Amino acid sequence: MKTPFHNKTSAIQHGKRCWAEIDLTALLDNVKLIKKQFPAGMRFIAVVKADAYGHGIQTLVRHLVDSGEVEVFAVANVEEASVIRKISAHVPIYVLSATLPDEDVVLFDQKLIPSLSSIDEVDRMEAIAQQRGESLDVQMKIDTGMGRSGVWYEEADALYERLVASKGLKLVGIYTHFSSADKDIPYTLLQRDRFLKFLGKVPVERYAIHAHNSAGFDRIVLEKPFNGVRVGLLMFGVRYAYSLLESNVKVRPVLSFHTRVCLVKNLPKDTPVSYGMTHTLSRNTRIALLAAGYGDGIPVALSNKGQVLIHGTRCPILGRVTMDQLIIDVTDVPNVQVGDLATLIGPQGNDNIDIHEVSQWANTIPWEIFCSLTQRVHRVFSH
Repeated sequence: MKTPFHNKTSAIQHGKRCWAEIDLTALLDNVKLIKKQFPAGMRFIAVVKADAYGHGIQTLVRHLVDSGEVEVFAVANVEEASVIRKISAHVPIYVLSATLPDEDVVLFDQKLIPSLSSIDEVDRMEAIAQQRGESLDVQMKIDTGMGRSGVWYEEADALYERLVASKGLKLVGIYTHFSSADKDIPYTLLQRDRFLKFLGKVPVERYAIHAHNSAGFDRIVLEKPFNGVRVGLLMFGVRYAYSLLESNVKVRPVLSFHTRVCLVKNLPKDTPVSYGMTHTLSRNTRIALLAAGYGDGIPVALSNKGQVLIHGTRCPILGRVTMDQLIIDVTDVPNVQVGDLATLIGPQGNDNIDIHEVSQWANTIPWEIFCSLTQRVHRVFSH
């Protein structure tokens, strides 16, 4: 499908210099396609932390709530959870990261579901529950080999016993997190076995049980006692490089990233370009300046390595990416004009710059590219 490269998009018409287009139809289609791969009774847990991976949490959550396709949301902290609670008074919200003591009261005020990894956290929150005469739903997280949050799996029994005996806290879920489900299946299966060994000691039918994420659910068998999947990156249309579901789940990218040409000029051969003179022109060159830089989330690591689509043609980035602009070579692209569309991520004409490609150029991961898009980047939503 061809996409325009002149002054035709709504963002250009409204005078935007740099923007991300968010396709809400693609988002909802992706959710439905992923759910079709789930066994009966499996809950879709939409992970929308970090501003929904840079896609815009408020609009996306509202769209998903209205659709009725998502049963649970998961975020990193109470601040993100508060955004969702303003949209829906009743949807369950998992807080995946540890909460700070001064945030605990927000859990009660907004009926959020925290993740507990220690008896100290249980004591702390139980004291608030008893003081307020209220009950709080909580989850228990088990560290099966990620080495981050969660009670170490060999010490999980004591935390579980403390939770089920708690006055004021109600255990509603038990979960773990796979560290390398996209790359190391043997280690992921080891984590899974450690988790299942613990679950064999408890009445799992009482709890939400989840471990699989976007990388894990299509590579590790989903079966009882698991009854939920945390879906993040795949929901936004990004498949893992080693995904086994590529033939079954044809997810579409939700986000594309664009800017505009703000200046076109000719420079002679042997001219150094941008800060630090890291690139010297090897020929007489027509350059275009784009109205975006690392202040908008374009990685400096793309300097002299990245590419941009202009008139449907790939144009190399010349020299160092600067805060507000980047320089590209348009010598071989006829009739480039000020105001033209430049695509950094996504399709234009008959070509497409995929998020994985950008990540490889920058020696990073798709999550970081998405989450690095700054407030200066307007989010333009379409249905």
